[in-house]
Amino acid sequence: MSDTTVITVIGAGTMGSGIAITAALAGVEVCQVDVSQGQLDNAKAYHEKTVGRNVKKDRMTQSEADATLARICYCTESCRAAESSFAIEAATENEPLKKKIFASMVETYPSNCILATNTSSISITSIAKSADIASDRIIGMHFFNPVPVMKLVEVIKCPATSQDTLNRTMALGEMMGKTPITANDHPGFVSNRVLMPMINEAFHAWNDGVAEPEAIDGIMKLGCAFPMGPLRLADLIGLDVCHDIMLVLHNGLGHPDKYVPCEKLVELVEAGRLGNKTSWGVYDYREATATA
Repeated sequence: MSDTTVITVIGAGTMGSGIAITAALAGVEVCQVDVSQGQLDNAKAYHEKTVGRNVKKDRMTQSEADATLARICYCTESCRAAESSFAIEAATENEPLKKKIFASMVETYPSNCILATNTSSISITSIAKSADIASDRIIGMHFFNPVPVMKLVEVIKCPATSQDTLNRTMALGEMMGKTPITANDHPGFVSNRVLMPMINEAFHAWNDGVAEPEAIDGIMKLGCAFPMGPLRLADLIGLDVCHDIMLVLHNGLGHPDKYVPCEKLVELVEAGRLGNKTSWGVYDYREATATA
């Protein structure tokens, strides 16, 4: 993609660090930005582990791994903003925070830079309103976890998104080795509009005593050919993220009861049992984490 110079990824958590290494593996220079130096250190360690695993499995040479890591810089501020053709926001699924970041992005990045958000459910139109003068350059790029492995990028355009922005975003997704598929701007888009109510219903099945989590997941895996059961998937996504997406659907789609987060899901989130990220969610991973 000839007009891609540098991609800035804002947020160095699970999704942001995954987007950064995927772009670097595709040959793009990346600026990984986070206000937390600790998060940047974690991202760097994850990147080193990722390319190290690729070398060990003969997917790339050591010199290719070194070159990949050399394409990534780590900054607490957007140190390569002027060179960036894309800035991808990958902060937590919090609408006020994302709007605040986008208002700053308009001031920071050049007028030809696409401003993308990795939101999994929040309205792109709503985010664009916080950056009104640049709304034609704003688009959703919903990557899936783990980013280096999952092929889909759900590309979400709002009414203000220009055709050029859409075309460049689709080309970037393809260059990164992904399959970009477009969706219009509605709460949850396609993926989470369909997936999250199913996960929420699995929590209801557990809460109502229909079956225990292992049985629910086993039935869905064997009966529906899912690679992973819905409750195990919820742990991988993060129970807090599932909860927040259900609230976006509940508030955005006008069905008072249909999308309310299950009380079992709320209970676990309030207890700090968020899934893989805390080593305890639906399932308990603490012993495995301690011996890893």
